[in-house]
Amino acid sequence: MTEVKKTAVKRTYKASVFEMVFRNKKESLGLYNAVNNTNYTDPEQLVINTLENAIYMSMHNDVSFIIDSRLSLYEHQSTYSPNLPLRYLFYISDLYSLITKDSNFYGEKKVMLPTPNFIIFFNGTRNLPEKMELNLSDLYEIPDKDPALELKAVLLNINPGKNERLKDACKTLKDYAEYTWRVRQYAEKMTLEDAVDQAIAECIREGILADFLSENRAEAKSVSIYEYDEERHMRQTREEGWEEGRMSAIKKAVQICKDLGVDREHAVLQLAQKYELTQRKAEELVDECWKRE
Repeated sequence: MTEVKKTAVKRTYKASVFEMVFRNKKESLGLYNAVNNTNYTDPEQLVINTLENAIYMSMHNDVSFIIDSRLSLYEHQSTYSPNLPLRYLFYISDLYSLITKDSNFYGEKKVMLPTPNFIIFFNGTRNLPEKMELNLSDLYEIPDKDPALELKAVLLNINPGKNERLKDACKTLKDYAEYTWRVRQYAEKMTLEDAVDQAIAECIREGILADFLSENRAEAKSVSIYEYDEERHMRQTREEGWEEGRMSAIKKAVQICKDLGVDREHAVLQLAQKYELTQRKAEELVDECWKRE
């Protein structure tokens, strides 16, 4: 399999700690063995083909490589999104285009492709099961039992207490999960910069990602702060969007009560019960709508 040539591009994204750790062939091979229960020993059998300039919605795949005609696309996520299969579709299309750019698509000979495998390593705060399958077909407006186009991605939760056997099979993955968990825990009690400093110092002292953190301390710190800030921003944006949608629904319900001629007292009662509002808040919303002409 020919290695995809990397073009010299100006990065428009900031590398993740996961990418920094696993872009090393030895570490990628160890992770592959743990995920697939294999025992490959030669890192040079592995061909890295991560697209550094493939960006969609400010996101990119963290690690992509081929071994034994199997194409593995790995990425970490601290925020859950059902749209991950769609993002993978865009990415794999670009990657296959590069892999087959010199092929004859109009000949009678098959253009063979490395078999893909899509894995997401989740370490966010949302309570997700150990393993989830995310399907592209789940995004189709009209469900189809036998979709013409499908892409299946597997999400593996690597938070404490989840997928411990997998993490035991790959110490680097276990260390990565422990480091990011400590950053998140400490950030709840101190400034983010202090939290990252403490997590790095402890992990080096305890032999957790020690070599990586010692050799890349400054960059690891910068990237960790960036990642946590981005995660926090995305979480706040979702929460604000959810609350905005909830208030819109409540106001529509109030308007319906008014249009149906429901009296104020019953409208307040229904609103408070259905949307778990305080009596005072329900009264404010009803009165606000009632006053409009």
